[in-house]
Amino acid sequence: MSTKTDTPHEPGSAADPGSDLGAAGSQLSTAPQEEVTFPSLGPIGWARWFWRQLTSMRVALLLLFLLSIGAIPGSLIPQTSIDPVKVDQFKADHATLGDIYDKLGMFHVYSSVWFSAIYLLLFISLIGCIVPRSWQFVGQLRGRPPGAPRRLTRLPAYTTWRTDAAPEEVLGAAQRLLKKRRFRAHRAGTAVAAEKGYLREAGNLVFHVALIVMLVAFAVGSLWKSEGGKLVTEGDGFANSLTQFDDFKSGAFFDTDTMEPFGFTLNKFEATYERSGPQKGTPRTFRAHLTYYTGADGKEHRRAVEVNTPLDIAGSKVFLLSHGYAPEVTVKDGRGKVVYKGAVPFLPQDPKNLTSTGVVKVPGAQTKDGKRNQLGFQGFFVPTFGGKGSGSMFSQFPALDYPVLTLTAYHGDLGVDSGLPQNVYQLQKKYLKQYKVKGAPLAKMMLPGETMKLPNGDGSIQFTGIKNWASFKITHQPGNGLALTGAVAALLGLAGSLFIQRRRVWVRAEQGADGVTVVEMAGLGRSESPRLPEELGDLAVALQPDAPLVPDAATGPESDPQPDPAAPAADSGSEDPAEPTDSDGPAEPSEGARA
Repeated sequence: MSTKTDTPHEPGSAADPGSDLGAAGSQLSTAPQEEVTFPSLGPIGWARWFWRQLTSMRVALLLLFLLSIGAIPGSLIPQTSIDPVKVDQFKADHATLGDIYDKLGMFHVYSSVWFSAIYLLLFISLIGCIVPRSWQFVGQLRGRPPGAPRRLTRLPAYTTWRTDAAPEEVLGAAQRLLKKRRFRAHRAGTAVAAEKGYLREAGNLVFHVALIVMLVAFAVGSLWKSEGGKLVTEGDGFANSLTQFDDFKSGAFFDTDTMEPFGFTLNKFEATYERSGPQKGTPRTFRAHLTYYTGADGKEHRRAVEVNTPLDIAGSKVFLLSHGYAPEVTVKDGRGKVVYKGAVPFLPQDPKNLTSTGVVKVPGAQTKDGKRNQLGFQGFFVPTFGGKGSGSMFSQFPALDYPVLTLTAYHGDLGVDSGLPQNVYQLQKKYLKQYKVKGAPLAKMMLPGETMKLPNGDGSIQFTGIKNWASFKITHQPGNGLALTGAVAALLGLAGSLFIQRRRVWVRAEQGADGVTVVEMAGLGRSESPRLPEELGDLAVALQPDAPLVPDAATGPESDPQPDPAAPAADSGSEDPAEPTDSDGPAEPSEGARA
């Protein structure tokens, strides 16, 4: 008897059952690795990629968001183009922060490099979005609605019924009905295809074009604008000339030679105030009565200008800004000669009660022996004196109830001959000496009609009366009308794109095996259209006189339950109803989110 002993095999030997797998694994583990190389885009490829990104809705919205964020510093930080004095004050108060803001262009946001870059990129992005969509929209208008899908039951709104009318009669009646309902309809085989709501895409394009119009309007208004201020005393006037403005700024392309000739005179300023209650001192009437003209020999017209009702003249607007008082004084020098007579505007330091300061400069005065002696007066004016008994100057009401003028007198050199610009509302005291009486500075409170005499027989100044003054802002914004047109068009386009629904309707009429015509009607909205089933039901009811329902019809095609033609059903099968297949003419997919 022999005994068989199993001898273990070496791994990988021919007798080893796993030798094939081991060999295969060894081959797999030692297989050479192939290097995958990606093709280089190159300059043209990168340019194409950048253009596609720039003209995408995501980037357009991002740029619009950045533009709105970038405009915030322009409303919170003082701007050089609006108030350079405040900019200088901000830099003086915040040295470190002011230096950072200056390097970032925060004091001239709307003309800075970064804001202009965002503006131009948004402009290019909108144009790159509109041009291809416009051509696509023109192609849709020139084309026909696609043919009916083979299985209309898969669409979200569907109805069917049977009729004794011939298929040709049903299709002809359906085509007439759809055209009457402002559908673009055409016959395609045994079905009528119709589409409606093209104004939705038109509204979308109008909205984007309007945004470009508004951007252009803002650019035009910024580059060709002009703006200036003028303070006018009652009886005085203004002419639209560069030398007439107290302050003036304009856009980069504005030409002062093109300024329209016009002017106006302030005849009277009317102001009344609340006399009691918590609103005491609040203006009730704030009105400037003007006489204005257009052209060198234009006819004069009268007009009252208020704060929110500017004067529109020769393409410019005249806004009423503020009001104050101008004490009338008469100055005589040492020879007794009247060297100054007129109203001097004083600027309010207290906007509520109009406590005001101002100066009177008399450069042509002389002493009694004929020597040059320029005079200067620093003054305070209060329309309703409230410091009686205390010696302080303050007003307790803005109306002229108890007007008082306090003047302090100086003499010497006013600096008007230095050639350097001077502020007419400030007195340069560097080369002036204050008049003194018995060692005390000469100052006097005066009521209308009173006079202050100067020492050494150098003359006198008399407070003769009071006039009103008003400050005006004269602006020329050539892009305002264009901006308004763009804003209105943008609203109309946005309303159209939101409320107009693009939808398609198909009507199929075929003769069944029993000789009765089977009518199918289905609709598909290219965007969210909750009223589509209701509209389809109305169309089915309107078609009933030309395709009456067979009374004894109990079942539809393929033995499906027969629905009421006036109540379209939404088939929620396993397939997506928005993507019909096997169609005679493929339906386009729903609109995307690209605006």
